Amino acid sequence: MPWAIYFAVLGSVISVGLAIGLSMPLVSLRLEGWGYGSFAIGVMAASPAIGILTGASLAGRLASRVGTPRLMQLCLVTGAASLILLSLLPSYPLWLLLRLALGAILTLVFVLGESWMNQVITDRWRGRLVALYGSSYALSQLAGPLLLGALGTEGDQGFWLGALLMLGGATLLLGRQGAPAAGGHTAAWQALLDFCRGAPAIAWAVALFACFEAMILTLLPVYALNQGFGQQLALYMVSAVVVGDALLQLPLGLLADRLSRQGLFLGCTLGLLAVSLALPLLLHTPGVWPLLVLFGATAGGLFTLALILVGERYRDAELVSANACIAQLWGLGCLVGPLVTGAASQWLTGHALPLLMAAGAAVLLVIVGRRGSAPATVTEAT
Repeated sequence: MPWAIYFAVLGSVISVGLAIGLSMPLVSLRLEGWGYGSFAIGVMAASPAIGILTGASLAGRLASRVGTPRLMQLCLVTGAASLILLSLLPSYPLWLLLRLALGAILTLVFVLGESWMNQVITDRWRGRLVALYGSSYALSQLAGPLLLGALGTEGDQGFWLGALLMLGGATLLLGRQGAPAAGGHTAAWQALLDFCRGAPAIAWAVALFACFEAMILTLLPVYALNQGFGQQLALYMVSAVVVGDALLQLPLGLLADRLSRQGLFLGCTLGLLAVSLALPLLLHTPGVWPLLVLFGATAGGLFTLALILVGERYRDAELVSANACIAQLWGLGCLVGPLVTGAASQWLTGHALPLLMAAGAAVLLVIVGRRGSAPATVTEAT
């Protein structure tokens, strides 16, 4: 087991999580301070999704030409430059374009980084090390809002620190080997449809968690503010959700190596449904804090299981293709989730965020009950 390579790639992806955790809440709070409503903030939160879809389709082709390590380094440096431009160009239309570019750039980092880690992990460690990745990434996003709370939201320090972190992530990849040999394919829509038909629970779980993550980092602070909480407390509520995401991953990884993964899927789905329905009822009570922890734990568990199931079945180009399909689903979730939730929050109900998550969990519950959670083979497109 090449531990040094695994932890170097893990560190580079964590640097992205920290940068996202710093910048996404800062963008939303800055827009809220400028007087934009929930729908406009939701549009901003959804803008990287178009870039995610573009980046996912180009991952294999670019990696085959440039090489996985070098492409990841280029993406991290370019992402750092985009964060710096967010601080220098405070304009809503320009921020939309920059966030779209960030979506494409950082998707390449996730697709290639997750493929690289799954490639070097041995089967006997797969559940635990994939879970360690999920936990570490969640903790990086937890640290992001905490650092932002310490730095303050009035200045641009959050953008600059995020840029420095991504530059540090690029240096970790210098001289690293063992990356998957990517083919010159794209994650075509036909391959994605085949993946969804063969593994509907995996597909829906990835899209649902993408909705969840985008909404938690961008719309949960606004949701809390609209429900009467202060800005500092709103950031702590985001942190509580991410703590829950991080806490479950390592125990889940151990269980995934020993128990039925479909059973674990079902448990996480039921938990997410129950917590989402209870959140509006307990929002202004002390019970909201453990509930927020469970909110993150149950949602994050679904995505960790998806990565474990995909990683055990594919290698090299097929592994990159599978992760590209997952990235496309992620992009769709990031696009639809904030837009629908932002619109519903502004025009239907102030509790749209937890209620829509409950609806998504209910759909997943039906899929898991009918079809199971095993992923299908991903067809490589040319």
